[in-house]
Amino acid sequence: MRDFTVLVLEGAYASSVALTQDMLATAASLAARARVPAPRWRVCSLDGGSVALQGGLSIETTRLPVRSRDDRSTWVLPGLGMGTPTLLARRLAREDLPRAAAALQRHARGGGAVAASCSSVFVLQAAGLLEGRRATTTWWLAPLLQQKEPACRVDADRMVCADGPVTTAGAALAQTDLMLHLLRQRCGAVLADAVCRALLIDGRQAQAPFIVPELLASGDDLVARLAARVEKALPAAPSVAALADELCMSERSLSRHVHRATGKSTQALVQSVRLRRARALLEGSRMTVDQVAAAVGYQDATALRRLMKKVAGANPSRYRRVVAA
Repeated sequence: MRDFTVLVLEGAYASSVALTQDMLATAASLAARARVPAPRWRVCSLDGGSVALQGGLSIETTRLPVRSRDDRSTWVLPGLGMGTPTLLARRLAREDLPRAAAALQRHARGGGAVAASCSSVFVLQAAGLLEGRRATTTWWLAPLLQQKEPACRVDADRMVCADGPVTTAGAALAQTDLMLHLLRQRCGAVLADAVCRALLIDGRQAQAPFIVPELLASGDDLVARLAARVEKALPAAPSVAALADELCMSERSLSRHVHRATGKSTQALVQSVRLRRARALLEGSRMTVDQVAAAVGYQDATALRRLMKKVAGANPSRYRRVVAA
């Protein structure tokens, strides 16, 4: 019985496919030393044979069985690497997507687990597997996922979300984080930790440190203006009420607009701007943590540490070490 079925779709992101293969191969090579069974997997596509990936690369696959009642493997979709809503819409409109969605739906209904990263999470959505669940995806596509699946709690801050048999991960290289999570789940923490050490992987819990508010809004002019206004005003960030007054809007209308564009509240948008500025100062200056906190509008370093730990999953010192290195 296999632990994983890697389902490769036409035009998948080559790095995401390679990461999946390399991490499984590394786990298999380390299993004996860790005294645990080696993971078993297969690489499949809808029709089998050679599958073209992005960047002119390709991979050989076996045909995905139409039905396999005893299949208890976790189906893994490497990322599609669709960087914009327009490109994603074109990819989702291709004729192979309904077949892939139907296969995923059958597997899940039969009790199987599924996992995807990046824009492949939208394939799970098309299969109806995200309704009522918590999920993540590439952070700048998160608002689109929320629009497509209102009954899903889309958490763009998280790198990996596991909800029952469905596991999702963020931007393309979060496939690394996804595979570590799945290896830990299927093969145990000892083997997953050995893979981390062998590949020098520092497990990440959040996408939040990498989010750029303007990009999260997918070109929304009002959100871009808000982000610029807040950053220019630091350390005295304006209140939500003041921002609404400047735009001649009610706080409720502003909140609806920001949430529709970013999936976040207006206050969360302000925090994102402050955190981004704090990280830039930590990485690119010799300011102390207390000075950085003051520069972005916090009374002391404790408040900044608390917020960075909550939102970004890391203390300010983590970014300061980047400078020291």
